[in-house]
Amino acid sequence: MWQDCLETLRHDLPAQAYNTWLRPLRPSVSEQRDREGTRFLSFLLIAPNRFIQDWVKAKLISQIDDVFASVTTSQGYDFEGPSVVVATAGAVNAVAAPESPPESLQNRETPRSQQAQSFPTTGAYSESREHKLESVLDNRISLSADSEDLLSPRQASPILTSTTPSRGFDRRPATAMSGVDTIIEGKLSHQGALNRENTFDNFVEGKSNQLARAAAMQVAENPGFAYNPLFIYGGVGLGKTHLMHAIGNYLKAKKPNAKVVYLHSETFVATMVTALQLNSINEFKRFYRSVDALLIDDIQFFAGKERSQEEFFHTFNALLEGGQQIILTSDRYHKEINGLEERLKSRFGWGLTVAVEPPELETRAAILMNKAALVNVALPNDAAMFIAQRLRSNVRELEGALKRVIAHASFKGEAINVELIKEALRDLFALQDKLVTIDNIQRTVAEYSKIKMSDMLSKRRNRSVARPRQVAMCLAKELTNHSLPEIGDAFGGRDHTTVMHACKQIAKLRQSSIDIEEDYNNLLRLLSS
Repeated sequence: MWQDCLETLRHDLPAQAYNTWLRPLRPSVSEQRDREGTRFLSFLLIAPNRFIQDWVKAKLISQIDDVFASVTTSQGYDFEGPSVVVATAGAVNAVAAPESPPESLQNRETPRSQQAQSFPTTGAYSESREHKLESVLDNRISLSADSEDLLSPRQASPILTSTTPSRGFDRRPATAMSGVDTIIEGKLSHQGALNRENTFDNFVEGKSNQLARAAAMQVAENPGFAYNPLFIYGGVGLGKTHLMHAIGNYLKAKKPNAKVVYLHSETFVATMVTALQLNSINEFKRFYRSVDALLIDDIQFFAGKERSQEEFFHTFNALLEGGQQIILTSDRYHKEINGLEERLKSRFGWGLTVAVEPPELETRAAILMNKAALVNVALPNDAAMFIAQRLRSNVRELEGALKRVIAHASFKGEAINVELIKEALRDLFALQDKLVTIDNIQRTVAEYSKIKMSDMLSKRRNRSVARPRQVAMCLAKELTNHSLPEIGDAFGGRDHTTVMHACKQIAKLRQSSIDIEEDYNNLLRLLSS
């Protein structure tokens, strides 16, 4: 039945919304009868995390309920009011589990092995339709939250003693924090600084980073509660570090005494080595495990460093147990980091993992306009669009190009326009044209799709060959300045109408297939890096 609902919703919603919010939901349907024997269906949608649950409740629940009503009545069931409930697996498990003594609430984490795989059809829920799951969940969640407050002070870890912070940053006055500088107690010293210029206000949002920004904002507003850890991954210069600093700055603005530590993963490793040399490893542990929020950039550099991974594993567990927020970034998905222990990969996926994709054309132009406005430079729309069309790899490249354009305009005493941009960025554009060639695109796509280069140029039309060929044509149109006839000629002498058809077909598939969209973005990253 959920498949019937999904089919209807797939046609009613944009592909991105459908793939992001509806596909991850797991359904559980419960059939009940009232005293008159009328059949009713209640629908539980289990979300993988609170972020998706909250979004679906806020944006999509009424639409889902309407579709559910239509599908159920068409199959002979009665329908009275909203019957669709969205919850996380952990909350469903809490409803399904028998009442536990209050002290069991001290365990902050619900073991994944105990999370519900399907919604229970026995107990209080099945006794009467009036006992709505929504109210049961709300009551249980409220009880859990209230009980945590009643159980303070927490059972402290021996190594943390009195320095352990509590959730929501209700902790002892910070004595080791001055601004955003931090000093490790004892012999070991370390500096961790937030960039105050990186905030949510000046982060340019687009389709490529919308989900990551929303998740970061949720974490900033509810540290330790929302998604822990928050794992942000994506290519170089796409805004991962900006979001991480934005969270840290938001936390500091909300509570100046909060102990928020930002550092690069290599700094963590170097600091640990220094601590071992100075026989100060206990101070090292005490410092990192007493923070309110730990922000570690480029976590992939832990790969192959077994001693550092061992120490971070225990630090990670201590922070999570204490309800302290952890935020990590990486240039790749955590399961793809070779040389990283499986137990760390598993824990990195406990919270929420979000990707930051290369910005689309409109977002690139908006970023340029925003950066120019910050330094009081007038950048015409057509000039911003021209730069954005030529430079596609990442935000840092855009910023560097804009600085060159501004400097060139200042030296010449001229206003910024397209002709001045061509002159200022002539060598950069030439390098871009040299690096991204049709031949390079063909070879990259062929290798990615595991087909022969000769197949790319052949007349074969089976899907395993034709689809990668269409993708390569579309990428050639987007990443090079070649005309459609030139692109067609490079693909075995095809005409320009074949290229046009390929581009339209791939654009359509990117909207309807999450796999095609991911493959296309992966290839863009490979070709632009």
